[in-house]
Formats: sequence, structure tokens, C-alpha cells
Amino acid sequence: MAISNFKVLSWDQLTRDELHAVLRLRIDIFVVDQDCPYPDLDGKDLNSLHVFSMREGESPVSGVSAASYIRICAPGVSYKEPSIGRVATALDRRGKGLGQEVMKRAIEECDKLWPGQGIRISAQCYLEKFYGDLGFVSTGEQYLEDDLPHIQMCRS
Repeated sequence: MAISNFKVLSWDQLTRDELHAVLRLRIDIFVVDQDCPYPDLDGKDLNSLHVFSMREGESPVSGVSAASYIRICAPGVSYKEPSIGRVATALDRRGKGLGQEVMKRAIEECDKLWPGQGIRISAQCYLEKFYGDLGFVSTGEQYLEDDLPHIQMCRS
């Protein structure tokens, strides 16, 4: 399946069907697949940008999940720097480069909106190499977040 165009939208620009598609993906990946019940709706979505893609030929109106998703928080929402989080790729789209593509789009958006500020993430430890290949560097010790090992990483 091909991927249709990516969208970058603020909370106010998301349609209810797009919101359903991105929340469905986040729940499918973080709660169901990773078996990690956690408070997904933390209030940060309202002050964030939402980067996502749909499968070619699928519309959020049909109730399906997005194919990929990232939340970009402005400086001061999660960290001093802009941050990227809630990075998710649908299980049937993994291994096809979609995760790297959505990350590159989010990085470009951060660089455009907040040039020279860098980007901070809280990465699941098993993805440290994935983020490292995108220019992120570990900045501290591992810690548990929602009972999963994480590490903070920054990109200059």
C-alpha cells in the first residue's frame, strides 16, 4: 500500500475524523501492541502540531487508523527545546521506511519553525539506533516512563 500525502496540522485544524485516525493509531501501538496502559491524553495535544499520513486510498472518514503519526510540541510544552513524541507507525507499514520519512518531516518542521533550537525526545531505548541514525544523541541515563525503558536524546 502506498502512502498518501503527509499532513501537518495544529489541534484546531484537525477534523474529528483525522483526530480519530491519529488517536486510533496511538492506542493501537502504545496501549494494545506494547501492552502499556498509560494516560495518552495529557493535554499537550492542544498545543502541538500533528504530523501524520494515511494509506493511499483510505480516508479518515472510514474510521481507519493513520499509517504514521508524530506529535511536535513547541518549546516550553515538554522541554525547553521543541520536542517530538508519540512517534507511531502502523504495524502493517513497518520496515518500509515510513518511520524515517515521518521523522524527517517532523524534523524539517521543527527546523523551519524553531531554527537553531535543536530537538529533544524521550526515546524508547530499543529505538536508540533508529533515532541515532537521524542525528539524535543520547544525553543521559536510562529511566522508566510508563514502565518502559527510555532515554533522552537531542538533535542539534
